[in-house]
Amino acid sequence: MNFGTNTETNMRNQPGSGKTNKVVLGVLIGIVVLLGGMNSFAMVQFGHVGLYKTFGKLGDQTLEPGVHLKVPFIQSVIQVNTKVMKVEADATASSRDLQPVSTHVALNYSINKAAAFEIMNDIGPGYETVIIAPAIQEVVKEVTARYPAEDLITKRDVVAAEIREQLTARVGRYNLVVNDINIVNFKFSDAFDQSIEAKQVAQQQALKAENDLKRIEIEAKQKIAQAQAEAEALKLKKQEVTPELVQLKQIEVQEKALEKWDGRLPTVTGGATPFIDLNSLGSNAAGAKQP
Repeated sequence: MNFGTNTETNMRNQPGSGKTNKVVLGVLIGIVVLLGGMNSFAMVQFGHVGLYKTFGKLGDQTLEPGVHLKVPFIQSVIQVNTKVMKVEADATASSRDLQPVSTHVALNYSINKAAAFEIMNDIGPGYETVIIAPAIQEVVKEVTARYPAEDLITKRDVVAAEIREQLTARVGRYNLVVNDINIVNFKFSDAFDQSIEAKQVAQQQALKAENDLKRIEIEAKQKIAQAQAEAEALKLKKQEVTPELVQLKQIEVQEKALEKWDGRLPTVTGGATPFIDLNSLGSNAAGAKQP
């Protein structure tokens, strides 16, 4: 007996079996078409550019932000960030006077949008690790070694400008753009920090002593000027004193004394000069005239 043949015959003879197979096939085709349609578009985000990748090969066509067509299941679109990015790094070196210094810098950079294909094809997405980080280390060490430790502090803007100039030239060869660089901090040894602090204290004390000396000199000059002015005034007063002026002052004193006198003469006086009692003399004279 041939059970297999009979089973196939029975299935063919079953009503609706052919329609079911067609429906399933149609659904599968629809799913494939839907997936293919969905896979035919790619979105490039704002602040990025896109590059086609076909079977692992990178295309040199640069795609701007927006929706783009691609071959389903064959092509993909990789996105390259063109926004300004930030990387921070520490570089340890020695200054020109052999002081150990650790420099913490913050670098803002971006990629040349027109050269996105060259960057991704020649370097890959790890350009920050491959290019940026080593360049920061090398340039910062090279520049800090040209300056004494104190100049690194007092001329920070000059040092930062030189670091930026050298970094721009170094990473520019790889189509990377340096937007800005900031020296966040210089860190020196404890001994150097103490020497700087002591120097600042000494400078402040010297400045205070200088200011005190200037103040004393000014006060002395003021006193001399005041004394000279007083001497000059006294000299002028002496020149103004004349015999006529003395006599006039005496007359003024006598006039003031007469204004205060009540008209009575003193009856008693002391000292070597005798004083005559005019009242008693007047009384005696009157008594002598009476019979």
